[in-house]
Amino acid sequence: MSDVDKMKNLPKIEYEAPVREPAEVMTLERLGCLHQTRLSFMRQLLRRISKERWSFSKPLWDITTDGYGTAVYTVEAPSRVYSLVIFSDYLPDSERSDRVIATAWDVTFALYDGVPNQSEIDRLRKNVPYQEEGRLTPNELVLGRANKSVRLWNKVVESLAQGLQPELSDIEEVGYLMRTTAVYGSGKFGLNDRAFVQDREELAAPFQAEMLAVYLVRWFVLDLVEFVALNRGGELACQIEPKLKRRFGIGNSTGLGMAPFLVNHPHLLDRWIKAREISISRVRSLKTATVEQIRLFSWVLASAHKNALHWVSHHPAQKLKLNDLRKDLQRTRKYFASFTGREFYPWENIFCWAKNNISIEAQEAVFSLMLEPHSELVDDMAQKMSVDENKYFRIDGSLNCEIIKSLIEQFYAWALRFDYKAREGQARFWYISEEKLEPRLGERFEEDGEELEQPLAIGRDIKELYDALENHSLRKQLADFLIEKPQFRHTVRRILENKDLKYGEIRENLIDSAMRPIDMLRCKLSFFGADRFDPRSDRWVRICMYQNAQLPQELLEDYDDFWPYTAAERY
Repeated sequence: MSDVDKMKNLPKIEYEAPVREPAEVMTLERLGCLHQTRLSFMRQLLRRISKERWSFSKPLWDITTDGYGTAVYTVEAPSRVYSLVIFSDYLPDSERSDRVIATAWDVTFALYDGVPNQSEIDRLRKNVPYQEEGRLTPNELVLGRANKSVRLWNKVVESLAQGLQPELSDIEEVGYLMRTTAVYGSGKFGLNDRAFVQDREELAAPFQAEMLAVYLVRWFVLDLVEFVALNRGGELACQIEPKLKRRFGIGNSTGLGMAPFLVNHPHLLDRWIKAREISISRVRSLKTATVEQIRLFSWVLASAHKNALHWVSHHPAQKLKLNDLRKDLQRTRKYFASFTGREFYPWENIFCWAKNNISIEAQEAVFSLMLEPHSELVDDMAQKMSVDENKYFRIDGSLNCEIIKSLIEQFYAWALRFDYKAREGQARFWYISEEKLEPRLGERFEEDGEELEQPLAIGRDIKELYDALENHSLRKQLADFLIEKPQFRHTVRRILENKDLKYGEIRENLIDSAMRPIDMLRCKLSFFGADRFDPRSDRWVRICMYQNAQLPQELLEDYDDFWPYTAAERY
């Protein structure tokens, strides 16, 4: 059925559920509980690959029997070809680290724009394994590295070498054979900038180049483990059974470097949250649901519950959230078991019940699951999650200062409610590390470096601007005010440029002693499509990506759009 036909068959909406207000949505407590949805960037990519029938090949496999060497994996989209150039190297245990200060890794890789010849591969070999210390060119779109999950890697190699399948319990405990510790894009270290590729249809959605690189790395890792096992076991060795193979995702270890992204890209954040909230509102507005839609929701709910039972974390805060999630998803299953498909506004009923009866962690899981039976109402929002952030914005200096004060009161009143002068209210400061050029969070009263503070304390800066305007003639032009007080230029620009963004600001004090950067990481990673968040502190987290996703040939043969939910048996 064509998209036009689908639109013709959409149910008539008699009641339009309101989208949630930013005061409810844009808190760290709630943003730190978001889950993947149909709109997540991994699922957008795999949908496109399947629909457009991209082709995959491995033009180079120069790997030793121990698993070290060079490989190239190529994917051909309708109008472009991309290649992942991968280097696998021996890494002593003494040098193994997920921290950004690491200087060596099991695997390093770059997503190349086209198909590299031997000269280009040689150039990349001299640079990619050194990561930040190497030099890339606009021919490369993504740079990354990954480390083995050594214990699971060794178990899988030994099992396959003996002709045995890996234990499912071992796979469930970890979820991946390797985890990436950085995946860079958008112009870093000489890579091509997104501004030059964003008009390519296959890269128009956010982070598609990065998601493609990670998907290809997962394919390579599974090929590599089977190759090593085959060479170790010989005729006795076997490959991983296809269904079991899909249970391996690719891990990721992410730290503070990602946290300020949402603050620095308010237009993008607004688009992401708005797409999700409008989708939820559309589904809530449906007067009825079919028996098939009820059955599908029941299945994805059961799968999410089973996934939560296998989800392991040792972080105290996440353990509490996991306990709530498991308990509350079970409660939701019992509540939903009575639904027959004859109820009016079933999704609105579930939405209201969830808000009143289960934890925020479980609420956001349920709201994400509600979207699954309604691709016709949701999937078009994926086209609205990008934005051109390169447009020039000029401050209109002819405005009266009174207008700026009024805009703060209208759109940024949330920023005025915090006490930024209290010790706990200004306990932290954001800065860029000299060694790795990565964002870091300092303790203002315990560490040096406050003079290097980055303008990420949005609420505090708005409050200081507001106080300065209170002591200034409001009839004067903004230009005169900024000549006198130029330190407020970035804040004035942000207010004028972002005033109409409903979901553009995290409505919190981002330098408070109780602020947890992990919530910002969780929010961003949920839009990637990440799962099984395992915080190791309030500043870094391990996740799993593409677990259950079909491998390339399967994508083309019979794509399953519900791959994140295969933890439970399909109805």
